[in-house]
Amino acid sequence: MIIVMSTGATEKQIKNVIDKVHSYGLRTHPIYGVRKTVIGIVGDNKTVVVENMSGMPGVESIIPILQPYKFAGREAHADNTVIELDGVNIGGREVVVIAGPCAVEDRKQLMDISRRVKKCGARILRGGAYKPRTSPYSFQGLGEEALKLLAEAREETGLLVITEVTDPRNVELVGKYADILQVGARNMQNFALLTEVGKSGHPVMLKRGPSSTITDLLLAAEYVIIEGNRDIILCERGITTFENYTRNTLDLSAVPAIKHVSHLPVVVDPSHATGKSYLVEPMCLASIASGADGVMVEVHPDPDQALCDGPQSLTLEVFESMMQKLKAIAPIVGREI
Repeated sequence: MIIVMSTGATEKQIKNVIDKVHSYGLRTHPIYGVRKTVIGIVGDNKTVVVENMSGMPGVESIIPILQPYKFAGREAHADNTVIELDGVNIGGREVVVIAGPCAVEDRKQLMDISRRVKKCGARILRGGAYKPRTSPYSFQGLGEEALKLLAEAREETGLLVITEVTDPRNVELVGKYADILQVGARNMQNFALLTEVGKSGHPVMLKRGPSSTITDLLLAAEYVIIEGNRDIILCERGITTFENYTRNTLDLSAVPAIKHVSHLPVVVDPSHATGKSYLVEPMCLASIASGADGVMVEVHPDPDQALCDGPQSLTLEVFESMMQKLKAIAPIVGREI
């Protein structure tokens, strides 16, 4: 349920409404828009709100939300959410390119990549510090050492840093070094982790699970939002189907579908979706055409020697060539890079 405040509602009227809702034992999530303030309500027995608050000063209407996701949907927030972070706007006109290695391997590797992708136009550096792998014997990442290297790369290049957090106990540690916390596909429904990243105050990228519906993804976002964190980026990275030629099946229809029902920005990760480097460029181009707010790709100086996901990583030369094509196609759909 949401309470829509009138255009001229004062701060005092908004506070009075919030205090009244709290008096019924319900939680509120105010959303301050350009024109109007909307107050989301969470809890049981919300009927008392309709019965007792309809005539309060400043209240325009009280509307039930029919969708299972209460705050990630456009019923609660009609305008697109734009996440502003140190000059980078995610969800606005710019298509934000996120690039870097699947895993941070050493200082030279990371610094070479970060300098090159920055020069080509990337805005955010990705790099795994903690790598959840199918096999416990595979490379699991460098941990805090990698986080320190990512912070060093940010200091030199000015790129923002995104990295995955896999354990609720590590949220505070990762938050010390990263600008954006990534919740990977395997952890999309790790509700303890979602709760902790929601409390962290950091923007969160939430990847769609391989067997998850769009509704599942948006409900996972709700776990973050109800902790007070609305800076969420949704990521389509492929789903499991009967097709086995690619690593996953990239569901590009999810981009306009999500943007139709949700105000949250959406990026696409063609690297994990396809698992094949030669498919990354065409899928990045298609992602921009479908309305994606960004793309995230894996880049490595020597993919054949990569410790993680080499077959889906672009060389630095291929990444540079691809960026020229992305910059050319973005204006055609009213965007820029």
